[in-house]
Amino acid sequence: MDHTSPIVEDVFGISWLDFNLSNVFMIAVVSLIVFVLCTLASRKLQMKPTGMQNFMEWIIEFIKGIIGDTMDWKTGKVFLPLGLTLITYIFVSNLVGVMTVGVVGHDLWWKSPTADATLTLTLSAMVVMLTHFYGIKVNGAKSYFKTFVSPVPLMLPFKIIEEFTNTLTLGLRLFGNIYAGEILLSLLVGLATSSVFGFFGAAIPMMVWQGFSLFIGAIQAFVFTMLTMVYMSHKVSKDH
Repeated sequence: MDHTSPIVEDVFGISWLDFNLSNVFMIAVVSLIVFVLCTLASRKLQMKPTGMQNFMEWIIEFIKGIIGDTMDWKTGKVFLPLGLTLITYIFVSNLVGVMTVGVVGHDLWWKSPTADATLTLTLSAMVVMLTHFYGIKVNGAKSYFKTFVSPVPLMLPFKIIEEFTNTLTLGLRLFGNIYAGEILLSLLVGLATSSVFGFFGAAIPMMVWQGFSLFIGAIQAFVFTMLTMVYMSHKVSKDH
């Protein structure tokens, strides 16, 4: 619980530009893991899929189902790569800090990157900006911005507040669930290393919580992807 983050401050002499090297490192690690998994799943494609290809095709069908539940497929098929990227990246990010943590000195280097609010809020902000981009691309700038003052111009401030609210709730929901899980795991690790009795007392709860964290990680990846498609459908569908 006394671990600190390896922060590089005032990058390029800019007073507000700081980097958490742990986040940068874990983002690269998770990206590599997802890239390797997707490469292995698509390396030898077969008409009758087995192994990793079968699993990846199941995920793709799952994402198709999410998109189909939020918008028509003709409009939403372009978002299949986005949904696939989000659910795999977030799921792996949620899990890498469940099994173990990596500490060098007093700095925590190995953890779930989604246990940092900066990363999850950045991810949610990117998603919301993408919804605006595709809303303009599909409907045209004039028609799109007209929705912010419909049915009456008085709706404009409420629509703007809604965009900020969506960004905060999407990012903080993911952060809160993963961060809370890692805090409890840290407490159990501290108990397990305190004494022999502490080790046996924490062993079973730790295994149970790791299994539960696997479930939570999957659910949060699904929720983030689902809400992304819901927000996207509100921007691109003609009936919204």
